[in-house]
Amino acid sequence: MVKFGLSPMQAIQSATISAADLLGWKTKVGSIAPGKFADLIAVKNDPLADITTLENVPFVMKGGEVVKNELGVK
Repeated sequence: MVKFGLSPMQAIQSATISAADLLGWKTKVGSIAPGKFADLIAVKNDPLADITTLENVPFVMKGGEVVKNELGVK
C-alpha cells in the first residue's frame, strides 16, 4: 500500500481500524481497548519510519495468548 502512495500510518490503519469498520466489527476489533479481542504484534523498529519492519514480526499475541515470542517478552 505504501508503494502505491499511502503513508505508513495510513497503510497500518487500513489493515486494522479501517478494515474493522468496513466489516462492521469496529466495536470488537481494530484497536486496543477494554472488551476488544486482544490480537497484537510487536516489532523491533518503528514501522512508521520503515514499513518493511512489519515483514518480520517477532512477537504475536492472538486472543490474549502469546503465539510467537522471539523477543523474550514475558
